[in-house]
Parts: sequence; C-alpha cells; structure tokens
Amino acid sequence: MLTPKDVLELMPQRPPFLFLDRLLKLSADGAVGEYTFRQDESFYAGHFPGDPVTPGVILIETMCQTGLVALGIHLLGLTASRAEVERTLTLFSDCDVEFSRPVRPGETVRVEAERLFWRRGKLRSSVRLLRGDGQIAAQGVVAGVGCRRPEERA
Repeated sequence: MLTPKDVLELMPQRPPFLFLDRLLKLSADGAVGEYTFRQDESFYAGHFPGDPVTPGVILIETMCQTGLVALGIHLLGLTASRAEVERTLTLFSDCDVEFSRPVRPGETVRVEAERLFWRRGKLRSSVRLLRGDGQIAAQGVVAGVGCRRPEERA
C-alpha cells in the first residue's frame, strides 16, 4: 500500500504545474488535499491585472490532481506493484464543474474528493474545492483514465 508521501512522489505533475501541497486523507473511498496559491503564480499577471483571480481551468486542474491523479495512484497501488503504478499515467477525460466563488492569490484551498466509480483504470470522482473560510468555490464531477506510459526508446 502506498503512503500519502509515496503518492505525492508518484504524481507526474511538477512545479509550476503541481497544485497539491499536502494529502490529508487517502482511502479507497476518497482523498483530501490542500494547495496554497502563491502570490507569484504566473497566471495572475494576466488574470486579471489589478484584481487577480485564479482561472477556472487551474481550479479544475487542482481538483483533478487530488480527485483523479492522487486518488487514482492510491487505488491502483492497492492491487498493483509500485513499478506498475510508476508506468501508469492518469489522463483527464471529462468534467462537469460549477464555480461559485473566486479564489485569490495567497489562499489555501482544500479539495475533497469522493470516489464514484473505479474499474479497469477508469475513475470518476465527486469533488469540492473549499476556500480557507470553508466556503465552496467550485464543485462537480471529474473523470479520467489510467494509461500505460509508452516504453522509452533507446
């Protein structure tokens, strides 16, 4: 079984495109993660100058990194070797997300994900993104599929 530390190490995303600082919970039923949006994130310069707001696509990516990638790594690790998990890449397939509040630079968000469906590498999760004050900023359903990474060529 993989620990939260193992799962974070196996995440394929890296800064500046890693939006998961901490995994607070990992189980067969779901995951909870946190991320703090830095004041100097590159996308704030143009979204929106003088009144920066975290773009919705970044919030979806944040929810997917906890609710699909981290949870998928954990679920696969329950039955597969670490080597097999390392050869698997989670690809996003679709989402239905509603946004209700902005997320500003410097805010820490919490993603709460609940597994809805997991079979043959396909994962669908219900996700909520909460701001530091506990208010929901976005929520919905995200889905993805684990694919084997191509073998490296010599």
